[in-house]
Amino acid sequence: MLWIWHHQPAPAGKAALQQQPALRHQPAALRAAAALRICAALLLFPLGGCQATAQLVGKPPTPGPLPAGIELVFNHNPLQHYRSPISGQWRAGDDLEAFILRGINSAQREILVAVQELSLPKVAEALARRQSEGITVRVILENTYSKPWSQEHAADLSPHQRLRNTQLQKLGWGDAVAIMQQAHVPMIDDTADGSKGSGLMHHKFMVIDRREVITGSTNFSPSCVHGDPDDPTTLGNVNHLLRFQSPALAELFAAEFNRMWGDGPGGAADSQFGLAKQEGPLQVVQIGETTVGVLFAPHPRRDGNNGLAVIDNLLSETDRSLDLALFVLSEQRLADTMEALQQHGIKIRLLADPGFANRSFSEVLDLLGTRMPDRRCMLEAGNKPWQQPLAGVGTPRLPRGDKLHHKLAIIDDERVISGSFNWSPSASFQNDETLLVIDSALLARHFKAEIDQLWKTAELGISPRLARKQLRLQQKCGRGQQRS
Repeated sequence: MLWIWHHQPAPAGKAALQQQPALRHQPAALRAAAALRICAALLLFPLGGCQATAQLVGKPPTPGPLPAGIELVFNHNPLQHYRSPISGQWRAGDDLEAFILRGINSAQREILVAVQELSLPKVAEALARRQSEGITVRVILENTYSKPWSQEHAADLSPHQRLRNTQLQKLGWGDAVAIMQQAHVPMIDDTADGSKGSGLMHHKFMVIDRREVITGSTNFSPSCVHGDPDDPTTLGNVNHLLRFQSPALAELFAAEFNRMWGDGPGGAADSQFGLAKQEGPLQVVQIGETTVGVLFAPHPRRDGNNGLAVIDNLLSETDRSLDLALFVLSEQRLADTMEALQQHGIKIRLLADPGFANRSFSEVLDLLGTRMPDRRCMLEAGNKPWQQPLAGVGTPRLPRGDKLHHKLAIIDDERVISGSFNWSPSASFQNDETLLVIDSALLARHFKAEIDQLWKTAELGISPRLARKQLRLQQKCGRGQQRS
């Protein structure tokens, strides 16, 4: 497998670099990194793009076996295909909805679902049917998505919610929440504790019979699984799901579910969401030869068990390589830790969602050695752009509407960080979240193949999109004003 990195400073001039990962210290690699540094240093807000693209030449190899007791699926997997229920055409990817339905249909006693959004009618129908067959079914949703969309009025909705409702209506599949309500499936949301809701009830997990867990980065929605009805080129937000066959892990997730559920609908007001759950430290179970740690959020900022502290400690232990695919990176200390890793010769690759990477609070800007004011012309407090911008940072080219939704890190090709937990203060200190730490070289190989696939056509460095946004803000704000 050959890596080809093309680096093209703007506005004119072309230079090409070919390198294998093992040859990253050769002069060509140094020239590419230097070019990125020069481009970032020319102006605080570059007037032109400073861009590279990465390509993998050759057919991607099969990642090999998975660890015992663990399954893994990706909806952008190029090695698998299924017929899209939206377009009716065959498309690349694992069918995440079928994966969820298989778990529901396997239940013999109980199904516990805690997911931010559930808008797949087939999933709702399966849950209703299993309840009618005598299976205990309980569902927790985020309050934004806990009402039937077919009963909402556009005037009461945010632009994002209006777009979502329009797309669900175009599908013509029916209203999943209404289906569950009509079947009297017990449901609550994060207002059941008497509050207006936690930061977000952002979990994405399902517990089957206290013996297995399905979880990952995926909401149970068409846009997170299959794509958008108004654009047949979309494949859905880039997501994954894991299935763990482990009574010990299932009990940990069931306990988290029960903290939130309390007595359920109509019972005592004893549901606990957000900080009221008083979450503890990372809990560890063994699944065959694989060690799996799970941390449930949120925590108080002063609590050293919080998710950002756990991630920071894990990053600090990196010896050789760090591969990242992140929806959000907005925590300064993680960017600072990664810069220290770079200075110690650790190889770092980062793919970030294009929408979030180019926001003023994104630490991806730090890695690029640049900064950008917000719409009020204010610069983020404590921002620390890297003195030596990272050459291996970029955004994947995805169909318009799709997002890179992973919250994924691979450390030294042996350890995987996954879950619903975005790398942000909100995830750590406000939201109901799951953070997974899995020690398995076998599993890491599969996640790395996913990053390699996304890396093929990624835009590296300061993309034309970011350069244009910086130019607009430079014209409006000048150099911007530093927040105190």
